[in-house]
Amino acid sequence: MATLIGIGGVFLGLWLTSAGRRARIVVPFSAGVLLGVVLFGLLPELTAETGWWRTALMFAGGYGLLLLINRKVAPVCPSCAHDHDHLRCDTVLHGFAAPLISASILHSFFDGWSIATAQMAVPLGIRVTVPLAIALHKIPEGIALGAIVRASLSSRAVALGWCVVAEGATLGGGALGLAIAPRLGTAWITYPLGIAAGWLFYLGAHAVHEEWKRRGPATALVTALTGAAGAAALQQGVEALFR
Repeated sequence: MATLIGIGGVFLGLWLTSAGRRARIVVPFSAGVLLGVVLFGLLPELTAETGWWRTALMFAGGYGLLLLINRKVAPVCPSCAHDHDHLRCDTVLHGFAAPLISASILHSFFDGWSIATAQMAVPLGIRVTVPLAIALHKIPEGIALGAIVRASLSSRAVALGWCVVAEGATLGGGALGLAIAPRLGTAWITYPLGIAAGWLFYLGAHAVHEEWKRRGPATALVTALTGAAGAAALQQGVEALFR
Protein backbone atom coordinates (compact mmCIF):
# COMPACT_ATOMS: atom_id res chain seq x y z
CA MET A 1 0.00 0.00 0.00
CA ALA A 2 2.75 2.45 0.91
CA THR A 3 4.58 1.69 -2.34
CA LEU A 4 1.48 2.21 -4.46
CA ILE A 5 0.67 5.49 -2.70
CA GLY A 6 4.22 6.72 -3.32
CA ILE A 7 4.03 5.77 -7.01
CA GLY A 8 0.64 7.48 -7.27
CA GLY A 9 2.19 10.63 -5.86
CA VAL A 10 4.97 10.35 -8.44
CA PHE A 11 2.40 10.37 -11.25
CA LEU A 12 0.90 13.55 -9.83
CA GLY A 13 4.33 15.12 -9.54
CA LEU A 14 5.22 14.22 -13.12
CA TRP A 15 2.00 15.28 -14.85
CA LEU A 16 0.10 17.46 -12.40
CA THR A 17 2.82 19.43 -10.65
CA SER A 18 0.37 22.09 -9.50
CA ALA A 19 -1.29 19.47 -7.31
CA GLY A 20 1.74 19.75 -5.05
CA ARG A 21 0.50 23.11 -3.79
CA ARG A 22 -2.86 21.64 -2.77
CA ALA A 23 -1.08 18.66 -1.22
CA ARG A 24 1.07 20.81 1.07
CA ILE A 25 -1.47 20.41 3.87
CA VAL A 26 -0.61 16.70 3.94
CA VAL A 27 3.03 17.42 4.83
CA PRO A 28 2.58 18.74 8.40
CA PHE A 29 -0.38 16.42 9.05
CA SER A 30 1.52 13.29 8.02
CA ALA A 31 4.57 14.56 9.92
CA GLY A 32 2.39 14.90 13.01
CA VAL A 33 1.18 11.33 12.55
CA LEU A 34 4.81 10.16 12.38
CA LEU A 35 5.68 12.06 15.55
CA GLY A 36 2.58 10.74 17.33
CA VAL A 37 3.42 7.16 16.44
CA VAL A 38 6.96 7.59 17.78
CA LEU A 39 6.15 9.56 20.94
CA PHE A 40 2.98 7.78 22.04
CA GLY A 41 3.61 4.31 20.66
CA LEU A 42 7.13 3.24 19.78
CA LEU A 43 9.13 4.98 22.51
CA PRO A 44 6.94 3.89 25.47
CA GLU A 45 6.88 0.32 24.15
CA LEU A 46 10.64 0.23 23.58
CA THR A 47 11.38 1.77 26.98
CA ALA A 48 9.27 -0.87 28.69
CA GLU A 49 10.99 -3.65 26.74
CA THR A 50 14.66 -2.58 26.81
CA GLY A 51 15.02 0.30 29.27
CA TRP A 52 15.41 4.00 28.64
CA TRP A 53 19.16 4.06 27.93
CA ARG A 54 19.04 1.34 25.24
CA THR A 55 16.01 3.04 23.72
CA ALA A 56 17.84 6.39 23.71
CA LEU A 57 20.90 4.81 22.08
CA MET A 58 18.89 3.13 19.32
CA PHE A 59 16.79 6.25 18.78
CA ALA A 60 19.90 8.42 18.49
CA GLY A 61 21.41 5.94 16.03
CA GLY A 62 18.41 6.10 13.69
CA TYR A 63 18.13 9.87 13.98
CA GLY A 64 21.85 10.42 13.47
CA LEU A 65 22.00 8.11 10.45
CA LEU A 66 19.30 10.04 8.63
CA LEU A 67 20.80 13.38 9.66
CA LEU A 68 24.18 12.32 8.27
CA ILE A 69 22.73 11.11 4.96
CA ASN A 70 20.56 14.22 4.61
CA ARG A 71 23.51 16.58 5.13
CA LYS A 72 26.36 14.71 3.47
CA VAL A 73 24.68 12.80 0.62
CA ALA A 74 21.34 14.26 -0.49
CA PRO A 75 17.96 15.20 0.99
CA VAL A 76 16.33 11.88 1.84
CA CYS A 77 12.84 13.33 1.98
CA PRO A 78 11.94 15.30 -1.17
CA SER A 79 8.85 16.86 0.41
CA CYS A 80 10.89 18.10 3.40
CA ALA A 81 13.99 19.43 1.63
CA HIS A 82 14.69 23.10 2.23
CA ASP A 83 16.99 23.97 -0.65
CA HIS A 84 14.56 23.90 -3.59
CA ASP A 85 11.05 25.09 -4.41
CA HIS A 86 9.38 21.75 -5.11
CA LEU A 87 6.07 23.37 -5.93
CA ARG A 88 7.40 24.94 -9.11
CA CYS A 89 10.05 22.63 -10.55
CA ASP A 90 10.25 24.28 -13.96
CA THR A 91 14.04 24.65 -14.07
CA VAL A 92 16.25 21.90 -15.41
CA LEU A 93 18.24 20.66 -12.42
CA HIS A 94 21.32 19.21 -14.07
CA GLY A 95 23.11 16.67 -11.89
CA PHE A 96 20.42 16.63 -9.22
CA ALA A 97 18.69 13.41 -10.23
CA ALA A 98 21.40 10.89 -9.24
CA PRO A 99 21.89 11.94 -5.59
CA LEU A 100 18.16 12.48 -5.08
CA ILE A 101 17.19 9.09 -6.51
CA SER A 102 19.92 7.35 -4.50
CA ALA A 103 18.79 8.98 -1.26
CA SER A 104 15.14 8.30 -2.08
CA ILE A 105 15.87 4.61 -2.66
CA LEU A 106 17.49 4.44 0.78
CA HIS A 107 14.58 6.35 2.29
CA SER A 108 11.99 4.05 0.75
CA PHE A 109 13.98 0.97 1.74
CA PHE A 110 13.90 1.98 5.39
CA ASP A 111 10.22 2.89 5.11
CA GLY A 112 9.45 -0.69 4.13
CA TRP A 113 11.85 -2.06 6.71
CA SER A 114 10.16 0.01 9.43
CA ILE A 115 6.69 -1.20 8.44
CA ALA A 116 7.77 -4.85 8.42
CA THR A 117 9.66 -4.80 11.72
CA ALA A 118 6.80 -2.95 13.42
CA GLN A 119 4.54 -5.95 12.80
CA MET A 120 6.61 -8.35 14.88
CA ALA A 121 6.83 -7.25 18.50
CA VAL A 122 4.60 -4.28 19.22
CA PRO A 123 0.96 -3.68 20.18
CA LEU A 124 -1.74 -3.80 17.54
CA GLY A 125 -2.12 -0.02 17.59
CA ILE A 126 1.47 0.42 16.41
CA ARG A 127 1.09 -2.27 13.76
CA VAL A 128 -1.74 -0.18 12.29
CA THR A 129 -0.43 3.37 12.76
CA VAL A 130 3.16 2.88 11.57
CA PRO A 131 2.07 1.80 8.05
CA LEU A 132 -0.61 4.51 8.03
CA ALA A 133 1.85 7.23 9.02
CA ILE A 134 4.39 6.18 6.40
CA ALA A 135 1.71 5.86 3.72
CA LEU A 136 0.42 9.38 4.45
CA HIS A 137 3.93 10.78 4.29
CA LYS A 138 4.42 9.19 0.89
CA ILE A 139 1.73 11.37 -0.72
CA PRO A 140 3.69 14.66 -0.69
CA GLU A 141 6.95 12.72 -0.92
CA GLY A 142 5.91 11.09 -4.20
CA ILE A 143 4.62 14.36 -5.66
CA ALA A 144 7.85 16.18 -4.81
CA LEU A 145 10.02 13.31 -6.04
CA GLY A 146 8.22 13.14 -9.39
CA ALA A 147 8.37 16.89 -9.92
CA ILE A 148 12.06 17.22 -9.04
CA VAL A 149 13.24 14.20 -11.02
CA ARG A 150 11.20 15.34 -14.02
CA ALA A 151 12.98 18.70 -13.84
CA SER A 152 16.31 16.89 -13.57
CA LEU A 153 15.93 14.62 -16.60
CA SER A 154 15.04 15.35 -20.21
CA SER A 155 12.64 12.41 -20.61
CA ARG A 156 9.40 11.98 -18.67
CA ALA A 157 9.51 8.20 -19.26
CA VAL A 158 13.03 7.94 -17.80
CA ALA A 159 12.00 10.10 -14.85
CA LEU A 160 8.98 7.88 -14.21
CA GLY A 161 11.11 4.75 -14.39
CA TRP A 162 13.62 5.99 -11.84
CA CYS A 163 10.89 7.26 -9.52
CA VAL A 164 9.19 3.85 -9.62
CA VAL A 165 12.53 2.24 -8.76
CA ALA A 166 12.96 4.63 -5.84
CA GLU A 167 9.48 4.06 -4.44
CA GLY A 168 9.68 0.34 -5.22
CA ALA A 169 12.56 0.03 -2.79
CA THR A 170 9.86 0.11 -0.10
CA LEU A 171 9.03 -3.47 -1.06
CA GLY A 172 12.69 -4.47 -0.80
CA GLY A 173 12.94 -3.02 2.70
CA GLY A 174 9.75 -4.76 3.73
CA ALA A 175 10.98 -8.08 2.37
CA LEU A 176 14.25 -7.78 4.30
CA GLY A 177 12.41 -6.83 7.48
CA LEU A 178 10.14 -9.86 7.17
CA ALA A 179 13.12 -12.12 6.42
CA ILE A 180 15.31 -11.07 9.33
CA ALA A 181 12.61 -10.63 11.98
CA PRO A 182 12.09 -14.38 12.66
CA ARG A 183 15.87 -14.85 12.93
CA LEU A 184 16.24 -11.97 15.38
CA GLY A 185 13.43 -13.12 17.64
CA THR A 186 11.14 -10.96 19.74
CA ALA A 187 13.96 -9.63 21.94
CA TRP A 188 16.34 -8.51 19.20
CA ILE A 189 13.60 -7.05 17.00
CA THR A 190 13.44 -4.08 19.37
CA TYR A 191 16.84 -2.89 18.12
CA PRO A 192 15.89 -2.30 14.48
CA LEU A 193 12.56 -0.95 15.72
CA GLY A 194 14.41 1.55 17.92
CA ILE A 195 16.44 2.71 14.94
CA ALA A 196 13.20 3.06 12.98
CA ALA A 197 11.82 5.27 15.76
CA GLY A 198 14.72 7.68 15.39
CA TRP A 199 14.38 7.57 11.61
CA LEU A 200 10.65 8.35 11.66
CA PHE A 201 11.06 11.07 14.28
CA TYR A 202 13.65 12.83 12.13
CA LEU A 203 11.33 12.77 9.10
CA GLY A 204 8.43 14.14 11.13
CA ALA A 205 10.37 16.84 12.97
CA HIS A 206 12.18 17.96 9.81
CA ALA A 207 8.93 18.22 7.85
CA VAL A 208 7.25 20.29 10.58
CA HIS A 209 10.30 22.56 10.80
CA GLU A 210 10.31 23.22 7.07
CA GLU A 211 6.56 23.96 7.04
CA TRP A 212 7.12 26.30 9.99
CA LYS A 213 9.62 28.27 7.92
CA ARG A 214 7.39 28.25 4.81
CA ARG A 215 3.99 29.02 6.34
CA GLY A 216 4.58 30.11 9.91
CA PRO A 217 4.19 28.35 13.26
CA ALA A 218 0.39 28.45 13.48
CA THR A 219 -0.31 26.50 10.29
CA ALA A 220 2.52 24.00 10.80
CA LEU A 221 1.91 23.29 14.49
CA VAL A 222 -1.90 23.11 14.44
CA THR A 223 -1.90 20.68 11.50
CA ALA A 224 0.96 18.62 12.96
CA LEU A 225 -0.67 18.43 16.39
CA THR A 226 -3.88 17.27 14.74
CA GLY A 227 -1.96 14.45 13.06
CA ALA A 228 -0.19 13.52 16.30
CA ALA A 229 -3.44 13.47 18.26
CA GLY A 230 -5.04 11.35 15.54
CA ALA A 231 -2.18 8.86 15.70
CA ALA A 232 -2.43 8.58 19.48
CA ALA A 233 -6.22 8.16 19.37
CA LEU A 234 -5.99 5.54 16.62
CA GLN A 235 -3.41 3.52 18.54
CA GLN A 236 -5.48 3.52 21.72
CA GLY A 237 -8.69 2.85 19.83
CA VAL A 238 -7.32 -0.13 17.95
CA GLU A 239 -5.83 -1.65 21.09
CA ALA A 240 -9.07 -1.14 23.06
CA LEU A 241 -11.19 -2.57 20.24
CA PHE A 242 -9.19 -5.78 19.89
CA ARG A 243 -8.10 -6.22 23.52
